[in-house]
Amino acid sequence: MASEERASQEVDIVGHILDHDYLEVPFWNANHIFDGKIPLPQFAPFDLFGITVDLSISRHIFMMWVASLMLIVSLGLSFRRSGLVPSGLANFFEALVVFIRDEVVVPIMGDHGKVYLPYLLTIFFFILFCNLLGLVPYSATATGNVNVTAALALLTFVITQGAGIANNGLVGYFRSLIPGGLPAPLLLIMVPIELISLLAKPFALCIRLFANMIAGHVAILVFLGLVIMMKALWLAPFSVGFAVALYFLEIFIGFIQAFIFTLLSALFINMAAHPEH
Repeated sequence: MASEERASQEVDIVGHILDHDYLEVPFWNANHIFDGKIPLPQFAPFDLFGITVDLSISRHIFMMWVASLMLIVSLGLSFRRSGLVPSGLANFFEALVVFIRDEVVVPIMGDHGKVYLPYLLTIFFFILFCNLLGLVPYSATATGNVNVTAALALLTFVITQGAGIANNGLVGYFRSLIPGGLPAPLLLIMVPIELISLLAKPFALCIRLFANMIAGHVAILVFLGLVIMMKALWLAPFSVGFAVALYFLEIFIGFIQAFIFTLLSALFINMAAHPEH
């Protein structure tokens, strides 16, 4: 009983940031008003070509659906009426689109890079909505899941290789990865290094986004949990004040991380498509 009582008084930081098979909600099936849970559909895993596939719905998957739906609805409502001068929410979205086009894609990739603009805008807004949705109480940050960030990085990796092969040919692209004029013995060293470098780029994209989104939420939870963990009510103004400051900082970081992921994706795609630059 004593161990159960101590466990109930602990702040479950890890449990909050991990994925679960339920949604956290207030009032619903709650033992203490605010700790309710709604179970999500679970399905039996099955084998597909020797790979175990689990199509169960987790809360991070649900939050990605919510972010996608919010993005589709908000963009659809904002631009349902075509006009030369946008207003309201359309003005906000257009400012972001123009910023990504004129400050990221065109300076890095040139005018020919506009063909990749739909993909880059998609990942920017999707990551942004996932980041901001994670700051809503009782929600979850899907981009704080390494599987989600790995999938996004894999998309960039596939498009990067496709751009390199489409612009240089299969042989020409992989030949461009190795500096010309190297002695044959050095190729034994350079080829593995270049292959590792090729895989390190999507790995960096994956870990950078995942780590930054996790770190902010952990810091907020630690500050909020100080009062409970130290059992000192006088710490409340300081812990809550720091948590609120970090919360607003996380809003800024949500925009920054979406921008950085998009910026690096554009850079990697351009490096593969035009290795001579």
